[in-house]
Amino acid sequence: MLRIAIQSKGRLNEDSLALFREIGIDVDDSKRRFLSQAPNFPIEFLYMRDDDIPQVVANGTAGLGIVGLNEVEEKGFDLTVVTKLGFGGCRISLALPKTVDYPGLSWFNGKRIATSYPNILRKFLSENAIDAEVEVITGSVEIAPAAGIADAIFDIVSSGSTLVSNGLREVEKVFFSEAVLVSAGRLSEEDKALLEEILFRIESARVSKDKKYILMNLPESAVEEAVRILPAMRSPTVMPLAAEGWCSLHSVVDAAGLWEKLRALKAIGAEGILVLNVDKLIP
Repeated sequence: MLRIAIQSKGRLNEDSLALFREIGIDVDDSKRRFLSQAPNFPIEFLYMRDDDIPQVVANGTAGLGIVGLNEVEEKGFDLTVVTKLGFGGCRISLALPKTVDYPGLSWFNGKRIATSYPNILRKFLSENAIDAEVEVITGSVEIAPAAGIADAIFDIVSSGSTLVSNGLREVEKVFFSEAVLVSAGRLSEEDKALLEEILFRIESARVSKDKKYILMNLPESAVEEAVRILPAMRSPTVMPLAAEGWCSLHSVVDAAGLWEKLRALKAIGAEGILVLNVDKLIP
């Protein structure tokens, strides 16, 4: 049984469970518990605080973990990022009161900086030869300047609204993070096989996310131009119709710029264009 540690609550919990459901692994989270098993796949979920996940993966309590890259970097355990998951994006930034004039990084020399990520911050300060005092705070870091605890903060930023509401502004973007699947590299052969299956499914879901399946009726004389407009993964499928001089063209294409492509297809005589979402795509 492969055990995966995931965040017990919050956005990463919701996105992680949604990912597993998307790849066909059922999750029963109707009852709050710290450990639950998938009914249709040999995997169980260990629900933890996000900052505890790197440790339980490193010590072997869980074979895998889904956690923010920021927590992996901060804790410093010997973990391997198996794959990035494409959700939970954020950054850790330096911010200071919006009334303060900021000339550049040298401003932080001799200043006090409040943070919940002292290791990432100290590494950044060292790399930039900045001599500042690090004040470690767990909780509402953004109140530190107003409370006189620190001159600036180093904290997670998503939309930036929390900074604005506390009279702060972001001045340096230091570390970019997203949810990652991590391992300590000590999986059994059976668990490695399960991991390969999970990665196969995740990649299929990832590839299909920005794709559309498109089919249309088209004059045979316009096929070459239609293929130019719709570059397919390999080659579009073209089938003759009962009506002489007409065919049906099917293709999987990138969703980006789709409306421009549809207008161009209409201009060369395409009719009955049907666009469908792609649920799963196996490269």
